[in-house]
Amino acid sequence: MKNVTIYTDGACSGNPGPGGWCCVLEYGSARKKLSGGEHSTTNNRMELTAAIEGLKALKESCSVRIVSDSKYVIDPFEKGWIHSWMKLGWSKSDGKPVKNEELWREFYELKSRHEVSFEYVKGHSGHSFNEECDAEARKQAELFR
Repeated sequence: MKNVTIYTDGACSGNPGPGGWCCVLEYGSARKKLSGGEHSTTNNRMELTAAIEGLKALKESCSVRIVSDSKYVIDPFEKGWIHSWMKLGWSKSDGKPVKNEELWREFYELKSRHEVSFEYVKGHSGHSFNEECDAEARKQAELFR
């Protein structure tokens, strides 16, 4: 099984507002950068989209490490919240619907095809790939103004 690292970030100018996302896939010495954006979105949607697009780019089942500065992306899997949401019909424990349900469903489906682990990095702390993804996500957000 191939070992792939996916670095991700999302950005939004206003929340909601124009947003962008970026992911960098790394496999051995190979790298692939993907990015995009939307005219009216939220930062959380862009963070999720970056991770989703990274997983969608994989052509076969892989061992994947997703590196993100977004606890919004990581915590539902690391803390098991996503399983609770699913059991509750995509509602939180307070009965309110999970925001971005369609993205969480897609992320969950894509994640189930791979062995995925997560690594949190503090944003704007000098992590080279996180800084690269952040700069590109911001650039994409500007293109959608």
